[in-house]
Amino acid sequence: MRQRSNLVILTIAALLITILLSSSLSSCGREPQHPLLIGTNVWLGYEPLFVARSLKYFTPQEVRLLEFTSNTDSIHAFRHGALDAAALTLDEALLLAQDGIDFKVVLVLDISHGADAIVGQANSKTFPDLKGLKIGVENTAVGAYMLARALEIHDLQAKDVTMVPLEIFEHEKAFTKGTVDAVVTFEPVRSKLLAKGGNILFDSSEIPGEIVDVLIVRSDRLAQNREHLSKLLRGWFSTLDYLQENQADALHRMTPRLALPPAELRAALAGLRFPSLADNLHFLQGGPEGLVNSGTRLSEIMVRSGLLKKQVPIAPLLTTDLLREI
Repeated sequence: MRQRSNLVILTIAALLITILLSSSLSSCGREPQHPLLIGTNVWLGYEPLFVARSLKYFTPQEVRLLEFTSNTDSIHAFRHGALDAAALTLDEALLLAQDGIDFKVVLVLDISHGADAIVGQANSKTFPDLKGLKIGVENTAVGAYMLARALEIHDLQAKDVTMVPLEIFEHEKAFTKGTVDAVVTFEPVRSKLLAKGGNILFDSSEIPGEIVDVLIVRSDRLAQNREHLSKLLRGWFSTLDYLQENQADALHRMTPRLALPPAELRAALAGLRFPSLADNLHFLQGGPEGLVNSGTRLSEIMVRSGLLKKQVPIAPLLTTDLLREI
């Protein structure tokens, strides 16, 4: 996690950007239009947002992507109103909903099928080998859910391992120094640890459909940001097309931020699914395989694992209004 002082600096910077852009537009005699402020972190599933920006599918006056070191900081900024929107995992969104934060899920960004993983040192071959050992985990975000599910599936309890709080930017260093025996991590760090001799002990392919990333928007910001949200969504789906049709260039654009060569990025993408517009409509309007069913199961698991105090109704959080417009 970034230190809180850095979070405050980022938040203030975001607000200053908004004020400056608003003043600039007002001086030209135009109606002030604030850019949509979106919280993100370094995760392969969010990278199409940055590719869309590089392809100029939206402008800085329309959308500002604010990158935090961890989802924990992004959650904190969203909770306190410093962001209009945030890219988070669905379990993280449920934590916000439990606390009464009013938002809507407007887009399913990706579904993880192996891109999130528990990576152990070379001497650990299976997840039960971690009994009695140290596991690094960002314990207020998706890492806590991943670890809870791994423990549950392998008939272990939290007391059987020692959890070491680690933010994502600390994972590679702690793993390399051997201060932890495993880390709960995700791409691109997952690939970097495997290159250092790590072993996959558990990953999201073992819990299909449970690690889902979504774009959430504060309900009180939906109307005032509707035009910019539509531009963002159009840019997102255009980027998914671009990734299919011009993969080499898309991977080249991803390489600097993710610090992985194109060949490794191509392999890492195999652990993700990016739902199409049609898939998104299906997921968000409550079809048999939609987020109402899978989110309800997720909520039940989180309650059972002690990550939620009570089940959170999913249907009221979902909207297809924006997607139907595009």
